[in-house]
Amino acid sequence: MGKFFRIALPPIALGLLIWGHYVGLAVAPPDREMGDVQRIMYAHVPAVWIAMVALTLNFLCSVTYLFKPSWKTDALAEASAEVGLLFGAVGVLLGAIWGRPTWGVYWTWDPRLTTAAILLVAYMGYLALRRFVEDAEKRAVWSAVVGIIAAVDLPIIWFSVKWWRSLHQVQSTPRTVDPAMIFPLRISAFAFLAFMIVFIIYRYRIAMHERQAEVALPDALPTDDPASRRPAGVV
Repeated sequence: MGKFFRIALPPIALGLLIWGHYVGLAVAPPDREMGDVQRIMYAHVPAVWIAMVALTLNFLCSVTYLFKPSWKTDALAEASAEVGLLFGAVGVLLGAIWGRPTWGVYWTWDPRLTTAAILLVAYMGYLALRRFVEDAEKRAVWSAVVGIIAAVDLPIIWFSVKWWRSLHQVQSTPRTVDPAMIFPLRISAFAFLAFMIVFIIYRYRIAMHERQAEVALPDALPTDDPASRRPAGVV
């Protein structure tokens, strides 16, 4: 199964991306009010969705690690944070490009944009923490705590357009969007999801190699439980 994801999933993701963007750019109708500039939605929206999925995975891994320490869980948390930050940055950048012709500015301190910026800064801090703490166990625990705290911003981003007055539109639904636009949006979302899985798998493998090199204790690796490690000579 792991080999399938590493070999077969990338071309599937690329095919879905090409298909979804072709339909979105060449087949789907332009928006009634924004015209063709709305077509950036087929990349902006999936990027933001997938960023939130990846960072939610980081939150789940962080909580799991605190209750059941495991190098695998820690490595998956690191991988999902990096991938989530990547997709989040892409989503914010595309949103800024979309905002210029629709709002007249690339950036404004709108509630949705502000909370998204806070999220990016929080996870940049999360990754910086992982780079600066040398002790593997302390790094894993501290990172898990920071990951849980940073994840508080995820529901705030989602509900910000409902809680506060915002330039950003509220979440669209199939009832409020032309079916001809929904189809390419869903295809693009599946493409981004496939790319997320691929990126996380490869980054997870790198992180696990790093953990094994750091621990370098044969007794610790099979159990994969940092809590079970004991200094030499201690029963």
